[in-house]
Amino acid sequence: MTWDEASVARRAAAFLAEHDPATVDRLEFLRARFDAGLAWVHFPEGLGGLGAPRELQAVADRELRGTPDNQPGRIGIGLGMAAPTILAFGTEEQKRRFLRPLWTGEEVWCQLFSEPGAGSDLATLATRAVREGDEWVVDGQKVWTSSAHTARWGLLLARTDPGVPKHRGLTYFVCDMHAPGVEVRPLRQITGEAEFNEVFLTGVRLPEALRLGEAGDGWRVAQATLMNERVAIGGMPVRRTMMEVVADTWRSRPDLRTHDLHQRLLRLWVESEVMRLTAARLREQLAAGHPGPEGSGMKLAFARLHQELSGLEVELLREDGLAYDDWTFRRPEAVDFLGREAGYRYLRAKGNSIEGGTSEILRNIIAERVLGLPAEPRADKDVAWKDLPR
Repeated sequence: MTWDEASVARRAAAFLAEHDPATVDRLEFLRARFDAGLAWVHFPEGLGGLGAPRELQAVADRELRGTPDNQPGRIGIGLGMAAPTILAFGTEEQKRRFLRPLWTGEEVWCQLFSEPGAGSDLATLATRAVREGDEWVVDGQKVWTSSAHTARWGLLLARTDPGVPKHRGLTYFVCDMHAPGVEVRPLRQITGEAEFNEVFLTGVRLPEALRLGEAGDGWRVAQATLMNERVAIGGMPVRRTMMEVVADTWRSRPDLRTHDLHQRLLRLWVESEVMRLTAARLREQLAAGHPGPEGSGMKLAFARLHQELSGLEVELLREDGLAYDDWTFRRPEAVDFLGREAGYRYLRAKGNSIEGGTSEILRNIIAERVLGLPAEPRADKDVAWKDLPR
């Protein structure tokens, strides 16, 4: 069947006629929406989609506005990173096992990539996975792991062959976060919260069925995950932006205005509009295929803009901008960036240039893959990982 705006709208109307959100249990409603192909309309039939063009997702979302949602802020890693990776590289059994509870929010996902000695240079990671029969035994440590304390599954990149150069000896797994040997410890941040964690893996046994992609091909799978992550952070539409928050403060507090702050606000408004329109263009490009390096540019712009806007907001509010409502240590399920006060936003925005790829690394990607500039010299690209100095 060829899908268009009218046919997707009819599918959504028929679905609502059979599943009244006022009388149907929330989880039952979400499961039924997935089964009806109205979760990700561009996914294949039977996997939450209709095989329709990606841009028709907006039609489904519009027709189902006001119905129970899957709390995307709580399951963002699953939606933005795990789902497209599983769709691209997973077996049919993996797709059918993981995608439905991922989308409904029944199972939370985290990303087990960065390590204490492998952050910006991810390919130097040292976590090992050794094959023993039909299982892989994993030992190592991961860090800066968002949502690990609530996650059921993790996207794990591990080294399976130390005798080849660092990018070639990696394999990608789905890690059972409830398996024996998985230990999650909180990392308290400057905000007082611990949305990040460090994860220790000690003799964790993962069945061969949890390998995602071919053994030794983990870097290619990981690149797809990272590209999707940067698009998810920098290019996805949001209900309310940081620019709108600052603009509301400007309108409501004329007593705080100065000429210099006004000039900064206007400049940042223009940059916010450029980013919004660029994000819309990026989403159109996604409809034609896989995400590319352009997502790195969006994520870089997002981080810088958030930090500048949050700084402007604190300056605009003067002493009120320094107030902080609660330093209590807690482990939130989601980041409530716009639901807190200016002081929280200012502190939390500092992490935007680190998480999802540091701004320094993203500038390298943009220079080499978008602008076509000469690549940075890499003396270790042909050296076996085991022979690299540490």
